[in-house]
Amino acid sequence: MRAVVTRVRSASVTIGGRVNGEIGLGYLVLLGVGPGDTEDTAVKLADRICNLRVFEDENGRMNRSLEQAGGSLLVVSQFTLYADTSSRRPGFSGAAGPALAEPLYERFMARCRERGFAVAHGEFGADMLVSSENDGPVTIIFDTD
Repeated sequence: MRAVVTRVRSASVTIGGRVNGEIGLGYLVLLGVGPGDTEDTAVKLADRICNLRVFEDENGRMNRSLEQAGGSLLVVSQFTLYADTSSRRPGFSGAAGPALAEPLYERFMARCRERGFAVAHGEFGADMLVSSENDGPVTIIFDTD
């Protein structure tokens, strides 16, 4: 799995002119699933992201977790994280197909909820407009491969 995690002050996803999900302080997670990913991969990645300590403490150091900051997550499926960019027109055959990717996307979000976090989300496979107010900016890339 691949994830681009951005610390945000706010973020939202709009589908067909309607806000589908929005958060205040927290993480915007763009999540891609590869063909070799499993439920175990989704759980481990969710735990890594939920444990990430990139919120500032009282000394201005990135030392607080999402839980300590009182944040939430906005998770958006993003198959383009598996783009093959060896040519000018990217190919996406490296991404998992919907039959595998959608359940793992759902499992990732379920694991975050199991850990006590509010999770907003987009819609798997939909054309979405994602907005965010990046904080820092702080952006971290995860790749389980």
